[in-house]
Amino acid sequence: MASSALCVDMHAEEAERDGETTERLHSVAVWWEAPFFRDAERAAFELAESATRIVDDPTGVPGEVCQRAREHFDEEQLSSLVFAIAAINAWNRISVSNRTEPGSFAR
Repeated sequence: MASSALCVDMHAEEAERDGETTERLHSVAVWWEAPFFRDAERAAFELAESATRIVDDPTGVPGEVCQRAREHFDEEQLSSLVFAIAAINAWNRISVSNRTEPGSFAR
């Protein structure tokens, strides 16, 4: 059971309710090549992917990724972003451990 499917299912619906466009939602999976995102959003996506896949790089999040994020976020915002990334990763691991199926949460 992949936690990604659960997250996409749950958060895409929430984002649509909050007014996010279908075009942007469908493009999150290819954020690096889609023209619909601001530079700050791209920096946040890059940081999130790098921190989530930290096992792929034994040195951790590359300095240039951190630097790009710092260009768009002050220390408080960056701390909040890193905490959100960590929390999302924790919830993904809880969902995987509990074998939570996409579509199984209350709508």
